[in-house]
Amino acid sequence: MSIDGHHSLNHPLSYLLQREGWSADSYLVRLDAAHQRLGYGPITRDRKKVTRWTRHGVVPGIRTQVAMARLHGVPDDEIAARPWPEWLRLACVRNRHVLDAEWTPAVTMELLARVAAGGPMDRRGFLVVAGVSPVLAGLVTAAPAVASTRGSRIGVDVPALFEQFLAVLRRQDDQLGSGQVHASARAQLQLIITTLKGKSYTDITGRRLYGAAAEAARICAWTAYDSGRQGLAEEYYVTALRAAASSGDAVTTANILGFWAVLRYATGDPRGGVDLVAEAVSQSRRIGSPKMDAMLYATRARAHSHAGEVRETRRSFHAAFEAFDRSRNHDAEAPDCVYWLTLGELHMKVGSCELTLGCPDKALEQFTQASGDLHINAALHEGFPRDAAIYLAREGQARVGLGDLDGAVDAGHRAVQHLGGVSSARGTTSFTDLRTQLANHADVPLVRDFLEQTA
Repeated sequence: MSIDGHHSLNHPLSYLLQREGWSADSYLVRLDAAHQRLGYGPITRDRKKVTRWTRHGVVPGIRTQVAMARLHGVPDDEIAARPWPEWLRLACVRNRHVLDAEWTPAVTMELLARVAAGGPMDRRGFLVVAGVSPVLAGLVTAAPAVASTRGSRIGVDVPALFEQFLAVLRRQDDQLGSGQVHASARAQLQLIITTLKGKSYTDITGRRLYGAAAEAARICAWTAYDSGRQGLAEEYYVTALRAAASSGDAVTTANILGFWAVLRYATGDPRGGVDLVAEAVSQSRRIGSPKMDAMLYATRARAHSHAGEVRETRRSFHAAFEAFDRSRNHDAEAPDCVYWLTLGELHMKVGSCELTLGCPDKALEQFTQASGDLHINAALHEGFPRDAAIYLAREGQARVGLGDLDGAVDAGHRAVQHLGGVSSARGTTSFTDLRTQLANHADVPLVRDFLEQTA
C-alpha cells in the first residue's frame, strides 16, 4: 500500500458556483443584492469579474469580499483572519461539526459511526477545500480512551484479531486495488465500532480497539482517495486521526498523517501536506523506527516538490535514503504498516519528485535505479501491480520529456500490463497523463499506434 498520487483542486468560488448550480451572471445578481443590503451600492455585473477572481488571481475589493461572506454565511472576522480566497473555503464545508466537535472518545465514536454508515452529506466539499490547521490543533487536546463496563467482557485477543485482519486488507489493496477493498474496510470499521459500543473492556483493550478503528478508517480513506473520492477520503482521515489520538498509538497516528499528506499535496495544498508530515515526524520520534522515518521523509519530499521547493525536496529525500540505510539492521522491528517501503520504492518516489520539479533527466536516473532494484526483487512488480503501473507511466513521461519516444511507448505498454485487473483512479490518471503527453507526438507512427491501441 504505497502512497503517492496527483489531482487538481478548483478555486473555492468555482466550486461554490458548481455546487449551487449558479452561472457567473446569476452569481453576480445575488452578490449585487448582498452588496446593496450592506449599503455599499450596486456592483458592476460584468461576468468576466468572476473569471478574473477564479482564474487570473484578481483579489476582490474588501467590500465585495464582505458581501460574499454574507452571501455564503461566513463570519466577517474570517476575512481578516484568512487571506483571499482561503476564507471562502469555509463556505464549501457543510460538515463543520466534524472540525469543531470536541476531541473526546465519545464524540469520535459518533463521528466514526456516521462516516462508516454513509449518508447524504456533500463530501465533494468536505475538508479537501479547508485547511488542516484546525485538525492539528485539535490533535493535542484529544482525550484518551477509557475502560467500558457495557456488555460482555472481552480481552486483548479481540483487538489482536482486528489488527491481523487490517494487515491483510493493506496487502489486498496492493493486489486487488482500492475499488474492491474499500467495502471490506468499511465493514471492518463498522464491526469495530459495534464492539466498542457494546462490549466491556479495560483501558488498554479500549485503546487498542480505538487504534484498530483508526487504521480501518485510514484504509477507508486511502481506498476512497485512490478511487477518486477525495472529499470522502478526507472525512475518513479526520475521523481516523481522532480515533488514533484516543488510542495514544504513535505508529497509527504517524501513518495516518503521512497518508493524509499525500492527498493534500496531490490536491493543490502542498503546504498542508508539509504541515501534516511535520506532525507525523514528531509522532515518529516516539516510535524509533528508521523505516517509518524514511517513509515520512519521502512523503515530505513529495510535498515540497509539489510546492516547487527544490532545496527542501532534495534535503528531504536525502534524509529518506539515510533513514532507510539505518533501517536495514532494524527491519524486523519496523511497524507492519511500512512493510511496502523498499529501496526500489524509494527511488521511484524520488524520481516522481524530480519529474514534478521538471527535471526528467534526474527522474529517469531514479526510475532506472528503481528498475534495477526491482529486477533483483521481482516480487515488487508482482505484489504491487498498481504502483508498478503508476511509476512506469511516470517513467514514460520522463522519457517523453527527454525526446525518447520509443522508450516512452515501451514504458506505456508495460504500465498497461500491470494496471489490468487493478481498480485505481490514480493508476488511470497517471496513464492518462502519459497519453496526453504522447498525443503531442501523434504524427510519429509508433506513438500513433500506441494511442490507438490504448484508446
